[in-house]
Amino acid sequence: MVKKIVVIGGGASGFFAAINLAKALPDAAITLLEKSNQLLSKVRVSGGGRCNVTHAEFDPKELSVNYPRGEREFLGPFHYFAPGDTIAWFADRGIELKIEDDGRMFPTSDSSQTIIDCFLNEAKEYGVEIKLSAEVTSIVKEDGFLINCKNGSSYVADKVVVGIGGNPKLKHYELLNVLGHSILPPTPSLFTFNLPKHPSNQLMGLSFPVSVRLVGTDFEESGPLLFTHWGMSGPAILKLSAKAALLLFKKSYQFDFEVSWLDDAASFIQLKRKQQGASSLSKSKITEMSQRLWEYLVDRAKISKSVNWADLTKVQIEVLEQVLNRDTYTANGKTTFKEEFVTSGGIELSQINLKRMESKIVSGLHFCGEVMNVDAVTGGFNFQAAWTSAFLVSEAIASDLQ
Repeated sequence: MVKKIVVIGGGASGFFAAINLAKALPDAAITLLEKSNQLLSKVRVSGGGRCNVTHAEFDPKELSVNYPRGEREFLGPFHYFAPGDTIAWFADRGIELKIEDDGRMFPTSDSSQTIIDCFLNEAKEYGVEIKLSAEVTSIVKEDGFLINCKNGSSYVADKVVVGIGGNPKLKHYELLNVLGHSILPPTPSLFTFNLPKHPSNQLMGLSFPVSVRLVGTDFEESGPLLFTHWGMSGPAILKLSAKAALLLFKKSYQFDFEVSWLDDAASFIQLKRKQQGASSLSKSKITEMSQRLWEYLVDRAKISKSVNWADLTKVQIEVLEQVLNRDTYTANGKTTFKEEFVTSGGIELSQINLKRMESKIVSGLHFCGEVMNVDAVTGGFNFQAAWTSAFLVSEAIASDLQ
């Protein structure tokens, strides 16, 4: 009798599970159900349309620290399928990935369509049946499984894989809650810090490497900060938002944070006064910093740009040092990327056998990707968790059914 496997979710993790299952089990019937009319939507928009496939961190222990939720639990899975395995998987299919200076990895084509085409070709080659506009309304566990869809269709399966991604709405997880799984409330995990009508909004598009710390906490991250027309973003902010997601949710996204523009502001000011005392502040900036950003920071210190370094008063020196070292802002809200949203929350990892990505409550029910309570900082790490969990699902089911 032909074994039947239904994969729910046509995103990154679900699709990766389906094509790996189809290759491993050529005699099985693999059906992929996607509730919308579009496949791999996050893959398409990731990395500005280039698809940030993974990150060049090849030590599982170092890799796992990038997961605020799932660091300890995914250490084992990352020993089994890590970025090196992802690179090899795509290389076997003729797709080369390149490493950028910050460790992010993209296809050399710089196009997410390369990844999408690869997946679609694999699905076609190995006979994955794809059903669009097939929103699942219930999963019933009998001898096997019965999956019912909103469009009136239904499917029977020996195994079910759920890769429906994360979602800020609890309703998204009702299918699994009904089956007895505990759901940790979803909260946004990657978001920018809003500064409505703040003078810094005029610096939109400028970027500079900084350290950012949440006032009154130990949460701190470093990396490029990007000014937007609504606040601050960039890797430093996004990483911090992921690490402190639950705390900032509890604060209703009203909080203070400090930006350190310079590691040792006191030494910088002292050196400028000694070597360029006769020069005005406006003509003697931090070397790597844009003139616009430098003048903005001098304005933050309430010092005239025409003042010479040697003429700074003691109070002005103290204020400038504080601005360069601990520039404090009050965030008022957040902005998430609607197409690329990442959430913390989902199925409690304690209810999953993470060696097999299988439910401990319902045998034969497997999970992959963000439907579980696992999420990462920005940089390709969320996709890596998707590939890792999906591959482990395919290995476990193939081992059961072969």
